Amino acid sequence: MTKAPTPSFRPLYPELTPYSTDLIDREMLSHGRAHQIYVEQCGNPEGIPVIFLHGGPGSACRPQHRRYFDPALYRIILFDQRGCGRSKPLGELENNTTQHLMADMAFLRQYFDIQQWVVFGGSWGSTLALCYAQHHPQHVLAMVLRGIFLARQADIDWVYAHHGVAQLFPDAWQQLMQHIALLEQTSPLAAFMAALLDTDRQQQTTMAQALYDWQSLIGRLMPLNNQLTLDEAQLIAHYRIQLHFALQQCFIAHHAILDNIDTIRHIPTWLIQGRYDLVCPVKQTWELYQAWPESQLSLIHLAGHAGDELAVIDALISATDTVAHQYANLVKTDIR
Repeated sequence: MTKAPTPSFRPLYPELTPYSTDLIDREMLSHGRAHQIYVEQCGNPEGIPVIFLHGGPGSACRPQHRRYFDPALYRIILFDQRGCGRSKPLGELENNTTQHLMADMAFLRQYFDIQQWVVFGGSWGSTLALCYAQHHPQHVLAMVLRGIFLARQADIDWVYAHHGVAQLFPDAWQQLMQHIALLEQTSPLAAFMAALLDTDRQQQTTMAQALYDWQSLIGRLMPLNNQLTLDEAQLIAHYRIQLHFALQQCFIAHHAILDNIDTIRHIPTWLIQGRYDLVCPVKQTWELYQAWPESQLSLIHLAGHAGDELAVIDALISATDTVAHQYANLVKTDIR
């Protein structure tokens, strides 16, 4: 019997080092410190501007995220969202909403003297990308979005309620529920948040680790042995911010994404979705595509939610390469 050939996937572009990093001051907060946004730029300073929006909310940019783009053709801009990663103060919740993040993006575009840019985002990053584009369509050249999250209450409940993905992982869900009282387990988000804000540091750490273990399990089709490790402070900050957004329906309850597609219908957009995504199920991307058939949809058969699965990387790089060649006239150096 002839063995089926192994699929050949394009890898990430080679590792690269930022040519500039900034810690940019924003507004002062009530405790006397200012939000400071960490931003880095990589690739070609005269290339097509692209802004990378990380997931979460509460996550941060990593070196891998620079590598979805041809560095000869793109001016790659990455920033850690408010309270995340290298932005300061770590875990800050004051003035930390979707509207504030969109304002940061608008500020960065002007700060770097960019008229239009490509917007690239996965998971929560896709939510932020769609919201930003609907508010600033004139500044968006194209979008590449992965693992669409529409941020409706049902989408949040899918991850954090007993009737969602918990039905596929009853053992892991039971383990997560052991950290909160029985009466709180039907709608656990407030109890999770209370634990993360507790004055007992051990309680905070235990809850953050439990949430990390839950999301790591449902986040990819095949588990990894070498998962990303965060220090204690980063882990707590990540989940404080994530639940801060989740408890407020990501601050977009009255600006439903699907209701405002007409504002962005003209923007060339690639939707990349793992068929077996258990964090942001394919139904969300399908609903977006049905409302926006002008977008280009790629369903990746044997893939989950993670952006570093081989077939997903291949699809994302295919999309960014296509965008780069469509807008090659914006690059001020010769295309290789």
